[in-house]
Amino acid sequence: MQYVGRTVVRLHAQLIAAVSAILCCAPALAQNAETTRAAGSSAPAAYVYISHTPENSSTNQIEAFRAAANGQLTPIAGSPFREDVQTMAVNGRYMFAASSQTTDINTYKIDSNGALQYVTAIDYAQYNPDNAGGAGPLVLDNTGSSLYVLEYEAYDSNNIYSSFDVNSDGTLKYLGFVNVGAPSFGAPYLAPSFVGYNVFAYTATDASDMYFSTTGLYRSSSHLLKSIQNFNVAMPAPPADARIYYPQTAAADPGSHVAMTLQAENPPGAPVGTPVIVSFTAHGNGDLTTSNTSADMPATEVTFANDLKMSPSGKLLAVGGTGGLQVFHFNGSEPATHYTPLLTTDTISLMFWDNCNHLYAITQSGAQPAPGKLYVFTITPTGYTQAPGSPYTIFQPVSLTVQPLPLP
Repeated sequence: MQYVGRTVVRLHAQLIAAVSAILCCAPALAQNAETTRAAGSSAPAAYVYISHTPENSSTNQIEAFRAAANGQLTPIAGSPFREDVQTMAVNGRYMFAASSQTTDINTYKIDSNGALQYVTAIDYAQYNPDNAGGAGPLVLDNTGSSLYVLEYEAYDSNNIYSSFDVNSDGTLKYLGFVNVGAPSFGAPYLAPSFVGYNVFAYTATDASDMYFSTTGLYRSSSHLLKSIQNFNVAMPAPPADARIYYPQTAAADPGSHVAMTLQAENPPGAPVGTPVIVSFTAHGNGDLTTSNTSADMPATEVTFANDLKMSPSGKLLAVGGTGGLQVFHFNGSEPATHYTPLLTTDTISLMFWDNCNHLYAITQSGAQPAPGKLYVFTITPTGYTQAPGSPYTIFQPVSLTVQPLPLP
């Protein structure tokens, strides 16, 4: 495999992110990082979309918000949108969402004010070998030109990733699929995260006690997602009082580094401490190595990591799960370092950053229908605060996605 021009691609992506951040966040640059942005600023930071199940309803809908420069949310005109969907992904022009009732991926145009207009749908199950299965996370590559759909038990009871190219009109072109294994043996159920040069993507899974995996994927020249051949992860040695590290979540930075949460354990069912954060370097063949050790990897106050999200700058890493949400300084290949305490003790299921230092997080719904929460924080490498109005009550949140502004 050859990956020509990846340095140029990485620098180009970083330049775009930096310019977007400057344009969006200019009102805040002269302020202390621990204060909110100027209340008079009218430039929105992001559009925020949450699929959820309203009270006394059996179908989902999408709540849509406009995030101001200080992170405060206001509903978008037309919200809630009566679209019965679950997982979502956005690329600046379109939202893609998995239907709750059918094996369809719906496409919606994102209007300039953030409103959603239905465009079309495609039955993803028609292409998989079993013509069955349900959709898990949807993820776009770093350019937003390809969509990857995790399909549960769609090939001989195994999970697969299906690949689609995004056409200019929002329709999807099927490319193929890759088999990633049986769910009971650690097949992925979280979205993969692409490194900055957009070739390799990684996900980590701890499906249940003793069933775990770290999955390495690469985006081929045809945009088809494939498994990295002979993929190898050089896991750090566990501490003396544990037998193994189990990977839980993964997130890539804008360069060639991948953060993971690892749980030390003496299986079966004997965790040692709380999850720690490790930083890997992705090499030209896709393999991951690290110089981090059990002595210098920081421990989280989150007791089980459900989600891990890297800030667009690659300088901050958010960990959310059972026990709450916490943010760390991410330092490339060097060990991550502690930054914030727990920002909430609510169990967090999913998080996203925008390009203006805001972190959005939804709480886990649980087995019974109940009110949930949407948290918004303003976080920079030197300060953090909860945004005005946060947390917001959202009944039974299902999924979350965030469209940074301005739109392309």
